[in-house]
Order: sequence, then C-alpha cells, then structure tokens
Amino acid sequence: MKKVLLLLADGFEMFEASVFIDVIGWNLVDGDGTTSLYSVGLQREVTSTFKQRVLVDYTTDEVNVSDFDALAIPGGFAEYGFYEHAYDERFLALIRQFEAQQKPITTICTGAFPVAKSGILHGRRGTTYNLNPVRQQTLKGLGVNVVNEAIVTDGNIVTSWNPSTALDVAFLLLEKLTSPEQADKIRTLMGFK
Repeated sequence: MKKVLLLLADGFEMFEASVFIDVIGWNLVDGDGTTSLYSVGLQREVTSTFKQRVLVDYTTDEVNVSDFDALAIPGGFAEYGFYEHAYDERFLALIRQFEAQQKPITTICTGAFPVAKSGILHGRRGTTYNLNPVRQQTLKGLGVNVVNEAIVTDGNIVTSWNPSTALDVAFLLLEKLTSPEQADKIRTLMGFK
C-alpha cells in the first residue's frame, strides 16, 4: 500500500486538499487498491480558508515519515493564517524528512512556499500562484528558480501555479505512485478523460 500524507496548515484551501483525497481515494476503491491518504496538522483540528474545521488523522509529532510514500501540500490564504502554520518549524522539518528520503513532494499554488522555506527548493526550479506577481517574486526571494509554467517538476518535487492545476497535480502524484496507465484509468473513471 502506498501511503500519502496530506499536510494541512490552518488556512489551507479545501479544494486543493480535496483533489488529493478524491484521486487517491478513487484509486483505493475503484482502481488498483494500492493507495491511501492520511492527513496531518500542527494540532488535531485544522481550519481551512473560509473557516471549515477539519479533524486530521495525525499531528506532526505523531508522524514517522518512513511510514509514508509521498507528501501532498495544498496552498492557502494568508488572510486565514496559512503562513503561520506553513512556516512553523514542525512543518518544515517534516518536509525536509520527505526530501531526505527522496519521496515525492507535490504542492498546489502557495503550497510551494513551505517547501521553499524549508530550504529544499533553493537553487531548484519551481512555481507558485501566477496571477499576482508578488507571489512569484516572494518564491524567487526564497532562492527558487521560478518558472512561468503551470506545473513544474524538479526531481521529486512538483509545484504548480494556481487552483486550476490541482487535479492535474493529484493525477501526477497518482502516476508517480502507480503508473501512467493507472492514473489514466482513474482520470477516466472520474470523468476527466
């Protein structure tokens, strides 16, 4: 079983988190049954953008990275406290552990920021929210070679530029965990192909 850890900061975008939940879950139930997803936050209850409350499976201090095969990070809104959690050292340490084990790390939109802040994107290619130049400039200021593309892969790290890329990133993660054929099968079953 390939296990995905969904890293949720306060202020995370529900849509961006839900694509990982659905794609990985569809593969578990209607696909080859080889993937599962678990959520993690700084505390047991995390609040999304627009103030929905979510109970996570683990807190960061309960996670053993060796038990997981990939990390998924949705973006979020500063107005809802995203960066306070996303830049917390416990989040950054978890990201660094996935990198140390060369496991896939996939992000959507501003989910690239904690990865960059952790230092593992320094000198590497990446992208983030593209409709406000401040976001890409901030990412560049964290040492990332910002590429103006929808989805950027550099080694084991995938970044993307806005919520419109969310499903493609989730399917790319499924492809990395299974195969291109399996990802296409789930895309078809979900009606996206």
